[in-house]
Amino acid sequence: MTDFSMLGLFPGLLKALARMGLETPTPIQARAIPSVMEGRDLLGLAQTGTGKTLAFGLPIVHALQDAGRPDPKSARALILAPTRELVNQIAEALTVLTNGMQTSVVKVVGGASLNRQTDRLARGCDILVATPGRLIDLLERRAVTLDKVQMLVLDEADQMLDLGFIHALRKIVGFLPAKRQTLLFSATMPKQMNEIAEAYLDRPIKVQVAPPGKAADKVEQAVHFIPQGDKAKLLESYLLEHREEAALVFSRTKHGAEKLYRLLEKWGFAVGSIHGNKSQSQRERTLAAFRSGELKVLVATDVAARGLDIPLVRHVYNLDLPNVPENYIHRIGRTARAGRDGRAVAFCAPAEMADLRAIEALTKVGIPVIGGAPWGNQEADAARAAARQAQNQKRGGGRPGANKAGPKAGSKPARTGAAGGAKKKTGGKPGLHPAYAQEFGGDKRGRPGGGNRGRKAGGARRDG
Repeated sequence: MTDFSMLGLFPGLLKALARMGLETPTPIQARAIPSVMEGRDLLGLAQTGTGKTLAFGLPIVHALQDAGRPDPKSARALILAPTRELVNQIAEALTVLTNGMQTSVVKVVGGASLNRQTDRLARGCDILVATPGRLIDLLERRAVTLDKVQMLVLDEADQMLDLGFIHALRKIVGFLPAKRQTLLFSATMPKQMNEIAEAYLDRPIKVQVAPPGKAADKVEQAVHFIPQGDKAKLLESYLLEHREEAALVFSRTKHGAEKLYRLLEKWGFAVGSIHGNKSQSQRERTLAAFRSGELKVLVATDVAARGLDIPLVRHVYNLDLPNVPENYIHRIGRTARAGRDGRAVAFCAPAEMADLRAIEALTKVGIPVIGGAPWGNQEADAARAAARQAQNQKRGGGRPGANKAGPKAGSKPARTGAAGGAKKKTGGKPGLHPAYAQEFGGDKRGRPGGGNRGRKAGGARRDG
C-alpha cells in the first residue's frame, strides 16, 4: 500500500490527510484500515509511535461520515485510553482530522470539570474519547449513555491492565450493545490480554507489525552503571552535552520525578515535569511548552508519558529502570519517532541489575555499556535486599532489624563510569544535592533507600 487513496476512504478524509501532509500509510495503517472498514473486529499489535491513532481513527470517521446528528447524551464510537495525556492526544488528532466535517469529537478525563463535561455530552457526540475512571463517573451520573455505540476501541490496552483498569473495563462493557465492532490495540501481549481479546473480540483479524518486546529500529540504546546517589550528577553531564535538544527523563515515582525536576531547575535547565500529582491544566501547559521548545527537558513517570507523541525528542534517559520490562520499550519509544534517530541511555544502580536482565531477556538484545561496569551478583543482591527492607519499613510492613542485608563492612566503594564528562567516584561524598538525596537515598555504595515499586493491578485510578 503506497497511498491513502488506495484504501477507499471518502474524498473529505483524503483532503484532510493532504492538509496534514500525510500521503503514505504506515504499516499498521495499511494493514488495519481495510479490515476495519470491512466491519471486522481487530487485534492490533504494534510498538508505540507507529501510527495507531489513524489506524482506528480513519475508518471510524469514514464509517460515521453520513450518520446525521447524534442523540442527546449518546456516542457512536467510544475510544478508551489509560491516561489523560493519551486521551488528549487522540482527541486532538481526531479533531484536526475532522476539521470542517460534521463529525463531533468529545474527550472526558479526570482532573477536569465534571459539570462542563456533562454539559458537552448533553448534545451527544459522534466520537467519545475517555479514560475509564472518568467515564464511569459520568455513567453513574447518567450524563452519558453507551447503547448507541457502534465501534469500541481499546488503545494501549496492556497499560490499562497494568494500571488495574480491568474491573472498570468490564463495567463499561456492560453498558455497551452486544452487537458492535471492537478494536484492541496493544504494544505487548501478556497472558491477560489474550483473555480480554477472547472475551470482547469476535473472530478478530490479527495485525502485528513489530514483535512484542522489539524496540524501535533507530533507537541507539546504551547503559551506564552508576551508584544510585550519583545518578543526578551524571544526568546533568549528559544534558549539558545537548542543551538545545529535547530530552525526556523517566523516574519511577511521582515523588522522585518532582524532586528531580526541582533539582534540574535549580541547576539552570529549562525543565518541566508531568506525573499523577499534577493537575490536568498543569500537565497540559507543561506538555505544550515542551512541544514548542520552550522547555528542553521533561521529567515524567511511566503513566504520565505513556503514548505521548512528541517527534522532536532526541534523547531518553531512564534515570530509574522500570520494574516492568515492557515499560522500557514504551519509554525508549518516545524517541526515534516518524523515522528519526534517537538515543536512549539507562542508568543502572546495583539494586537494578535484575531489572536490566529482565529488559535484555525481553528484547533479546544486550544493551551496550558506555560507562561503569556491571555490578557483581553479591553486590546487586545485597543492594536489592536493602531496597526491599527500606521499602517495607517505609510502608510500615517491616520489622526493625529484620531481613538485614548489605555489603560487608569494609567493602570497597562501588564502581562508577566516567562517560559524558562525569568524574569517577573512588570515595568521598557523591556530590548529590540534599533535596534529591532525600528521595533516592543513595550512599557511597549506591544502595537505594527504597521507593514506590508501582501500583498493583486491581487498584484502578478513578481520574484516569
